[in-house]
Amino acid sequence: MEKKKTPSKRETIREQRRKKEQRNKILIVGGLVVVALVLGAIIILPGLVNANTPVGEIVQITPVAYPQADGRALGPTDAKVVVEAYEDFQCIACEGYSKSIEPLVIQNYVETGKIRYEFRHYPFLDDRSSIKESDQAANASMCASDQGRFWDYHDILFANFGEGAGAYTDRRLAAYAEAIGLDMAAFNACYKDEKFDDVIQQDMADATSLGVSGTPTIFVNGKLAGRVGYVATYEEISQLIEQELAAGGS
Repeated sequence: MEKKKTPSKRETIREQRRKKEQRNKILIVGGLVVVALVLGAIIILPGLVNANTPVGEIVQITPVAYPQADGRALGPTDAKVVVEAYEDFQCIACEGYSKSIEPLVIQNYVETGKIRYEFRHYPFLDDRSSIKESDQAANASMCASDQGRFWDYHDILFANFGEGAGAYTDRRLAAYAEAIGLDMAAFNACYKDEKFDDVIQQDMADATSLGVSGTPTIFVNGKLAGRVGYVATYEEISQLIEQELAAGGS
């Protein structure tokens, strides 16, 4: 019987090194797989949650007649005074503004033909979130505007307001569109293609150039109503409008 050869010290070290390298390769590959799974979950999971989240109850609205509605603007195109409202549909202060202050501005100044009132997008609240419901709501509102129904959609968004994830999922945004009778094929195509992303991005760029840091922020002929970081009161907006009207809109 042939005697089994005892491995030399060099061979033993070489074999130990080979096994160590093999273990390291396994650990590296395993680590890469874990990283890939985590990244995949970060990218895919929010979309799956959004797609599978139940629509839930929808608060219905009764559309109202807005004066001289023109896309996301109201009032005469040749008005000497233009009021711009930068808002985020997920902003609780915007929800309050839309229900208490904005109607007074429209009633007292737009319906009387004194000003033009324009809604501007500043969807900033989800900038650091993987779930972009501020952006999604802005996108959906512009698709409603494409069918001449921006203000009805604006109203149903705030009627179903929710601060944080859930109120403006893809399915709920589509349900709001259906609730106000939009052409759903056109709406869905517009929403999926983000047809008005360049318009929203331009609003964001304009807001940045004006120093907007929160919402709602109101400008009257480019002049800030109230103070930076505070929601302007109706009195502050009205006072600035009156000043601009007295100055001939200069």
